[in-house]
Amino acid sequence: MELFGSSFELDNVEQPKKPISSVASSKQRKKKLKTFARYLEIESWKRGPLARDMEPVLRSIGEACKQINRIVQRAQTDDLYGVAEDANGNPLEETNVQGEVQQKLDVVCNAIMLKQFCGSTKGIIAAVASEEEDSQRSCANVMGDSAFALGEYVAVFDPIDGSKNIDASLPVGTIFGLYKCTPGTKPTEETFLQKGNEMVAAGYCLYSATTILVLTMGSGVDGFTLDPDKGMFLHTHPDIRIPASGPIYSFNEANFHDYSSPVQRYLDALKEGSSTTGMRSNARYMGALVADVHNVLINGGIFGYPGTRPNPNGKLRLLYEGNPMAMIMEQAGGAASTGTGRILDVIPTEIHMRVPTFLGSIDNVYECDQFHQYYDDDDEVDE
Repeated sequence: MELFGSSFELDNVEQPKKPISSVASSKQRKKKLKTFARYLEIESWKRGPLARDMEPVLRSIGEACKQINRIVQRAQTDDLYGVAEDANGNPLEETNVQGEVQQKLDVVCNAIMLKQFCGSTKGIIAAVASEEEDSQRSCANVMGDSAFALGEYVAVFDPIDGSKNIDASLPVGTIFGLYKCTPGTKPTEETFLQKGNEMVAAGYCLYSATTILVLTMGSGVDGFTLDPDKGMFLHTHPDIRIPASGPIYSFNEANFHDYSSPVQRYLDALKEGSSTTGMRSNARYMGALVADVHNVLINGGIFGYPGTRPNPNGKLRLLYEGNPMAMIMEQAGGAASTGTGRILDVIPTEIHMRVPTFLGSIDNVYECDQFHQYYDDDDEVDE
């Protein structure tokens, strides 16, 4: 066929392209990954009675993280930003036991964690201690039912770490830990004052670009990513291992001049590239413990919240933050220190006790400890 004096061939005609959406969808493939529930079933079978006891509790923690994730995403549209209010709708002026004004999200997320821990199953969790509350509470008190009074474990948690980040759409997280207690006895504050190395499980949920649950039951660390389509946590990070050293340091350098001399000297060495790791470090600080520690866990380096002149013990709570994160770091091949000793060896004196905290790659944390050993706190640092 001739068209305007030239040969017209169908092969030379540009065919219509597929819509971008159909092309994108045709290339998407879901990985075949174990669900969090299936992982717990397998671990319960492998580890025996201890893991079987914890299985329903850990399932409930997964559900709590899903609920909190939805709340975090809806915080603006559901008016959950800002300071918590009383029954009359007035902002709460009183601070909590930590000296902080509670945010709306603090109150809501705390209620979710209380119910999920205590309501997971009868006879497992006997009592809970929250970073948001003045004292520990029995599960009978939480559930309003004496049938929940006894159990073999107690739980500690920070329901929403970094809640002020929500206003700027920055990452936040949830931290938790489990301890054994004497069966058949009523837990008291003393029950919670155990060293971190007696913890039987610990973990955190990170609410960020993706929602990740990281868990250890005392034999390695595993990570699970929330699939938004299925509404399930999937086993995306088996056997997480932190690099022996790394380039990231995560400190709030606004406090630099209030840090002790060993910490100042150590940070200077990191920035100059003169540390024993042999690399110049990069500063990364998001203002939420879970986000900063997760970054260090995956990429290597060190997170630090040292003591300062106004707060010699720092601001991180041993039970709710220090011990769970220390257990995770050590189980992943890293280290956790107060600068003068292992965090997991610290004996708590009260449930809201604070300690200076350094978490991360074993080489980085060891070098930080060396600076504490060789320099006095009151040594002057050359400017």
